[in-house]
Amino acid sequence: MAKPKKRYVCQACGSVSSQWAGQCADCGDWNSLVEDAGGVVTPFQAKHNLQSGGRAIQLVGLDTDIALPDRTGTGIAELDRALGGGFVEGSATLIGGDPGIGKSTLLLQAAALIARRGLSVAYVSGEEAADQVRLRARRLGLGDAPVRLAAATSVRDILTTLGEGAPPALLVIDSIQTMHSDLIEGAPGTVSQVRASAQELIRFAKERGTALVLVGHVTKDGSIAGPRVLEHMVDTVLAFEGERSHQYRILRAVKNRFGGTDEIGVFAMQAEGLSEVGNPSSLFLTHRDENMSGTIVFPALEGTRPVLVEVQALTVRLASGATPRRAVVGWDSGRLAMILAVLEARCGLSFSACEVYLNVSGGYRVQDPAADLAVAAALVSALAERPVPADAIAFGEVALSGEIRPVAHGALRCREAAKLGFARALAPAAQSETGGLQIAGFKSLGAFVDHLLGR
Repeated sequence: MAKPKKRYVCQACGSVSSQWAGQCADCGDWNSLVEDAGGVVTPFQAKHNLQSGGRAIQLVGLDTDIALPDRTGTGIAELDRALGGGFVEGSATLIGGDPGIGKSTLLLQAAALIARRGLSVAYVSGEEAADQVRLRARRLGLGDAPVRLAAATSVRDILTTLGEGAPPALLVIDSIQTMHSDLIEGAPGTVSQVRASAQELIRFAKERGTALVLVGHVTKDGSIAGPRVLEHMVDTVLAFEGERSHQYRILRAVKNRFGGTDEIGVFAMQAEGLSEVGNPSSLFLTHRDENMSGTIVFPALEGTRPVLVEVQALTVRLASGATPRRAVVGWDSGRLAMILAVLEARCGLSFSACEVYLNVSGGYRVQDPAADLAVAAALVSALAERPVPADAIAFGEVALSGEIRPVAHGALRCREAAKLGFARALAPAAQSETGGLQIAGFKSLGAFVDHLLGR
């Protein structure tokens, strides 16, 4: 009989290796390979005996009538927006974010509001003692909420306790990296433990109809720690973003089997907890009383919500022979390099002797490709020291050929800008939807630059 082969799993990225090494070959992390006790692989797998032991499963058509899943609203409109309307019964939700960003505070607020409506809510903390969670609840004004609280890390103990009597409508596990299952060997936080603990909790939620929420740690690059399979096991993945130096937080839906993705909820961190921000556009726009070069407003689209943000650019000319620097905050640095290359190759502008700094105000992170034209406008305005009209917005995708391509939901972007007092839009020529604004359309980046420079 062939000897079983061992495998080693990286704790940072989840990649599998047949032998141990000091550095992971996929992510480059050091001393992260750990033997997976539950993952012994044999070279020859036995085949299923199709003559016995199986049962026929029922196949249904796509046109079969189904009922929409029941949802439990949290009472926090911005959280419900990111979830697609609230927690779904029997679903599993994973929320990740940097330490101290406000994950526990948000979930404690949601748990208290749901419990006050008469629903059963259980909050299990593996990182803090029960008294610490209780003190935070009192500080948030939620000390009287009928939330069942426990401090535990054993999955077996948690499921045994919750299995007695009626299951809770909502179960919060803070955090999944601290949970431990005695079915397999390994310390809490390892790939095998995180996977096994999550699997047991998700199975309980599916069988008993409980909405499960797992809090996940993130790595230094912002991704959720542990194996990627954890994100595939859950129904919804929420990312809590924001700079701790700023008071504003963004809850982004990365994956949602019961709703749309890329929906966001905006919150402001205050002394009494996280408060909702109904009009995020007013937060990310600075006071524009005076026309300044290098600034332009861009109507970003997050799911179904348009958000107006200010793109700021600064160019500084250097002495001959110095190496210019490129610094970006809130946008993709590779995309900035592409826009600079197109401006130089197609429009005759030179940034080779300038340091370029690009910033999206308010700590917001732009991922919309329609920001290309706004970034180009800010760069040209900064280089020429010629302000863009304060009542104008800009959006459009820039191709390597210099062509300005139309983007989706132009009317929705323009309507949001019109509500805040903007009068015109610098957009692709094929953008026919005005949304109440005066449209100045451009086919090429060269014509757009000529318009900005008054040629």
